[in-house]
Amino acid sequence: MINSIGKPLNTFFSWYIKKRIREINKFIQFPILSQKDTLLDLVTIGKKTVFGREHKFSTIISEIDFKNQVPLNKYTDIIPYIEKQKKGEANILWPGQVKWFAQSSGTSCGVVKHIPITLEALKQCHYKGGKDLLSLYYHNNPNTKLFNGKHLIIGGSSTSLSNKSLPVIGDLSAIIMENLPWWCEWRRSPKKVKNLISKKWEDKIRYIVEESSKDDVHILAGTPSWVLVIINQILKEKKIDSIHEIWPNLELYLHGGLNFEPYKNSFKSICHREINFYQNYNATEGFFGLQEKNNDEDMLLMLDYGIYYEFIKQENWFEEQPKTLNLEEVEAFKPYEVVITTNGGLWRYRLEDTIQFTSINPFKIKVVGRTQQFINIAGEEVMIGHIEKALKVATKKCNCQVAEFTVSAVFEKNNNSIGYHLWLIEFLKKPVCIIDFSTILDLELQKINVDYRSKRNNNSPLKNLKIKKLKKQTFYKWLKSHDKLSGQSKIPRINNNLNYVDEILQINNT
Repeated sequence: MINSIGKPLNTFFSWYIKKRIREINKFIQFPILSQKDTLLDLVTIGKKTVFGREHKFSTIISEIDFKNQVPLNKYTDIIPYIEKQKKGEANILWPGQVKWFAQSSGTSCGVVKHIPITLEALKQCHYKGGKDLLSLYYHNNPNTKLFNGKHLIIGGSSTSLSNKSLPVIGDLSAIIMENLPWWCEWRRSPKKVKNLISKKWEDKIRYIVEESSKDDVHILAGTPSWVLVIINQILKEKKIDSIHEIWPNLELYLHGGLNFEPYKNSFKSICHREINFYQNYNATEGFFGLQEKNNDEDMLLMLDYGIYYEFIKQENWFEEQPKTLNLEEVEAFKPYEVVITTNGGLWRYRLEDTIQFTSINPFKIKVVGRTQQFINIAGEEVMIGHIEKALKVATKKCNCQVAEFTVSAVFEKNNNSIGYHLWLIEFLKKPVCIIDFSTILDLELQKINVDYRSKRNNNSPLKNLKIKKLKKQTFYKWLKSHDKLSGQSKIPRINNNLNYVDEILQINNT
């Protein structure tokens, strides 16, 4: 059945790819015009909404007008509008009623976020991004047979509000899965996957392991940590060393949400042959970027998904209403906070994600962290990108593998020292000597970050970093203790909440 349907779908997809590649090349060639057109289209659509009337969208004819009349917003600023939408009121942030709200962790504002997902955002952004990933993959690998097999996507959970007439709230991945078109649904693994949405996460994992191991899986997608949980469970139960013994045609892993580098060696160790890794930047608020070519380490910024972008320089991140830059004003290899205006009804929304442009012709990006995700107890300004890069080098030099980790600052004022950075690491393969590993990690951070190097001079004001090795599944148990077992739940790489650190250590010691 798969092969008989796969052939015509491959033919159709071949036609679609050519059409889509032409469209992508168009916004690559005319990026600034594409962005201006996108903004004016969004403003025109939003004129008759409550938000549009309040901010006089009918008088906006330029990017300057837009910035002058619409303030920058964080999630807390738009909660009143979202609460009205959740009650079923129409035409608030976007025309019509909003049926779905994607639940996000709320790491930056301390509350659980409910991001509105409109039909336009679902079709013209999130689904379009998924199709484009496959389009570009086919374009780069014309002999692939992806549609001859099945794909396994590790999604999240969905919880309906008590009144069925109200919208659905859940992980974005669950909302996407619940509304997949037939051409995607028929080749999903496992069967009856929609029935899993409301199940407990551990029951879902069990079902996937049992059922998907029977399928011919060609594509894997999901957060690396959870995909590895499933693969390792299959290997354990089948008593095999390579996932290709179960899925001989597995050729593509689609990943996003976390830097993949700490996980790459783990994936390679459980595969008997090479597979392609394609990354994407698909946040709850929108699909922003995807890998354009095989083996790329950056992503093409997608400019025709109904999203208008602005950017904030690092020195202005903590201002309430900082100046923003348009796309034509950005420079390569400098960190920027991303501001988005979307077809989901988010207007000048401060995403608090930070990116760097690795190229400005075309516009390609790397995600380097979040504005709140850095350690700075002595002026060292260590960001997530610094940490992940140093860890990559240290694990390679020490021939070890890391499953999960988090880094925190510990204040310990005595003599000339303010404190140190504490690394909680769960190893898949431990280093021979943890002291050597710690020394290499510290030296690599000093090479990457000159501010960290200066603050480590003579152990003042920062002492040498410390590493605490954790037992296997410590982070899993911690997530479970917070009811965060989900395909979209991630361990915070930089964790400035010392209560969480104490909880993780307590779980490790039990």
